[in-house]
Amino acid sequence: MGHDEVEARLARRLALLRTDHGWPLDELARRTGVSRSTLSRLERGEISPTAGLLGKLCTAYGRTMSQLLAEVEAEPPQLVRADRQLVWRDEASGFTRRSVSPPRPGLRGEIIEGVLRPGAEISYDAPPLPGLEQHIWVLEGALEITVDDEVHPVGPGDCLRFHLWGSTRFHCPGPGRVRYAVLIVLP
Repeated sequence: MGHDEVEARLARRLALLRTDHGWPLDELARRTGVSRSTLSRLERGEISPTAGLLGKLCTAYGRTMSQLLAEVEAEPPQLVRADRQLVWRDEASGFTRRSVSPPRPGLRGEIIEGVLRPGAEISYDAPPLPGLEQHIWVLEGALEITVDDEVHPVGPGDCLRFHLWGSTRFHCPGPGRVRYAVLIVLP
């Protein structure tokens, strides 16, 4: 599935989620802190969401980003071949996200590969699901992860694990990119 097709399906899914909740744009804007006009343009596919914006929407809808992105795919297979894994890019923040093992009904875990360019950062105000378990394993480069205001420098081969209750920030201090795996287990 091409990038433009993913963006179009994502826009349609976000619009459907809002209407399924019975929320007008004003209500979603109030719940997320995102302007009504930005939400409207996003749902019409006129703009691409940033990781931070998707994080706010996922929190409002009570789902992980992986769950949301999996909902824009066709029925996922048991075996997820590398060339069929959904890749989403946030060019503005320098973040690339690959759904290595996307969510699947009946399974509680998933694996994501993240890549941040040097100096890039992404922040999330709140977890999509309180108590979400995460294991972050740095494969190459360096990553600074802030969990509830505590900064954790994580190097190649290191793994940080925690239950997510508050805000998080991922920052690539450089000098090169960072590539890491995120293992998520639903509460």
